[in-house]
Amino acid sequence: MANEDKVRILMAKPGVDGHYRGIYLVSTALQRAGFEVIYGGNMSPREIAATAVQEDVHVIGLSILTGDAKEWVSETIRELEEQGKANVLLLLGGVISEDDTPKLRAMGVHGIFRATASLNEIVDFVREHASVENGA
Repeated sequence: MANEDKVRILMAKPGVDGHYRGIYLVSTALQRAGFEVIYGGNMSPREIAATAVQEDVHVIGLSILTGDAKEWVSETIRELEEQGKANVLLLLGGVISEDDTPKLRAMGVHGIFRATASLNEIVDFVREHASVENGA
């Protein structure tokens, strides 16, 4: 790890969604708050997990605007487990159905941020829940 004192965050968009404004804004806010952000852009769940391992990240932020969050999250978590990186703090942002929230939390999503969430809310959540010491 380049800087052992910094929480490392991988920001990614599973699939081929082409909406980037939100992920750019959140990535920039996290960088300005002092976190090390690795921007992955569009990646498959397997690529997300492989990058999480390679970059030794503590947090993964997924941006999903296509409405199929449960499927992408399920595949990503399965890949993280298979690649030995299941202990990361997993965040989800974008267009997330209220009805899906309990299911997503049960699957292992730690923080869910809809389009109405403030950047400060997201940064504060990461500050409160992520740490270098425990790997997540």
